[in-house]
Amino acid sequence: MDTIFFILSKVVQFCIEPLNWVIIFVCLSLLFLGLRKPHLCKRFLVLAVLDLLIVGWLPASEVFLRPLEDSVPKIDIGKLTVDQVGGIIILGGAIEGGKIAVDRGEISIYSSAERVTKAFELIRKYPNLPFIFSGFSGRITPSGISEADAFKQLIQEQGLADRAGHYENQSRNTYENVVFMKPMIAQIEQGKTGKPWLLITSASHMYRSVKIFQKQGVEIIPVLVDYQTANSLHWTAFDLVDGAQNWNKLIHEIIGLFAYWITGKI
Repeated sequence: MDTIFFILSKVVQFCIEPLNWVIIFVCLSLLFLGLRKPHLCKRFLVLAVLDLLIVGWLPASEVFLRPLEDSVPKIDIGKLTVDQVGGIIILGGAIEGGKIAVDRGEISIYSSAERVTKAFELIRKYPNLPFIFSGFSGRITPSGISEADAFKQLIQEQGLADRAGHYENQSRNTYENVVFMKPMIAQIEQGKTGKPWLLITSASHMYRSVKIFQKQGVEIIPVLVDYQTANSLHWTAFDLVDGAQNWNKLIHEIIGLFAYWITGKI
């Protein structure tokens, strides 16, 4: 059932993502061109251009993405002491493991690299705290090494292999992150009164993550990174690459929240 849920969520996201509709509009315009219906061809070409303009005009996505990133308040973790924290959780989604890492012998980091850099910062700041990296792959057909194994390699390259690291390498989405980590956290705490764990993930992803952890009874302190929006909108900003990434993050979270709500996961 979880596999069907995972695949369906990926298919739905692909179907409603705005940039993918450009291809559909262009294909339909070519179809009607071949059918010698130029008026319909022109209409779908206009829709394709409008789609590109909406995707590339950054305020169109930022006006929705910013409230999502601000939905979880940012906490000053600099004021926390080691006695107030149980450990550090790093959610996957920023690392390219898979076949590229195997073939090239190097670990690549996505645009959400702050998840990794913040993890290194906190692991160095709290050397005695355990940490868990959670993630296998978000692909429908994964290959090569898992994200967790890739992060383990990065930890070794950073000279942090002596720290109390734990790696969960089965999860494919946020719900599975929490479900597979929960027994690991219980084993690390060994029946002691649990302290909240620092949770590192992207700001746009934090609201859904917090809801899932709360549902599973795991107390966390959010550490938000990877912000994509500022406090104000730049009305003249246009960038297809950044716009496509913003829409991807936004739609991914909307679908995730709806799917998890309807299935009782949050």
